Amino acid sequence: MKLLLLEDDREVREHVAHLLRAAGHVVDDCATGPDAIYLGTSNSYAVLVLDRMVPGIDGLGVLRALRAAGIQTPALFLTAMDGIDDRVEGLATADDYLVKPFAGSELLARVGALGRRPPFNDTVTMLIVGDLKMDMLKRIVMRGDVRIELQQQEYKLLEFLMRHAGEIVTRTMLLENVWSFHFDPGTNLIESHMSRLRAKIDRGFAYDLIHTVRGAGYRLDAAV
Repeated sequence: MKLLLLEDDREVREHVAHLLRAAGHVVDDCATGPDAIYLGTSNSYAVLVLDRMVPGIDGLGVLRALRAAGIQTPALFLTAMDGIDDRVEGLATADDYLVKPFAGSELLARVGALGRRPPFNDTVTMLIVGDLKMDMLKRIVMRGDVRIELQQQEYKLLEFLMRHAGEIVTRTMLLENVWSFHFDPGTNLIESHMSRLRAKIDRGFAYDLIHTVRGAGYRLDAAV
């Protein structure tokens, strides 16, 4: 796979780049945010590996710029910022989050999982559940005549729920398919995102679409 690596620490950058190349990946590495944005908008990558703590435009700023440019390449934050709030903020934009120091085998496994993750079926251009509509081409979400503004991870979460409308979606399914986690991080990551999504999708409307199924997970259903 072709990867983009942003890391300002030369020794760490060389170590990570060597690790990835030894595993058979092609790596474009850089040390600054502007360089990462330039590379990210000029080339096609399978996965982005971004350090958050970069002077100037950090990894989060880089990823937001790329997302604003319409680039949805899976991204992993590689960072020493290990606080719960840092993780939640990072995962609101990126697809995965790995804290330094890390095991090389885990980094390779996570990059591999992101690169292998199949894209949602692009032949579907519109998802509709009750009065909730998601335009896959324009990335616009409407409930009735109200436009719903969602962050990147909220959009992915809602998309997964809408594709499984009427079905029970478990915590494990969400961790694996929305966050690419194959383990439970032991945080309220899902609950906090679901709470924010519910506030945007259900609050102020005639009926709720997102339902908690006690002991099982969640279900998005238009049935009142």
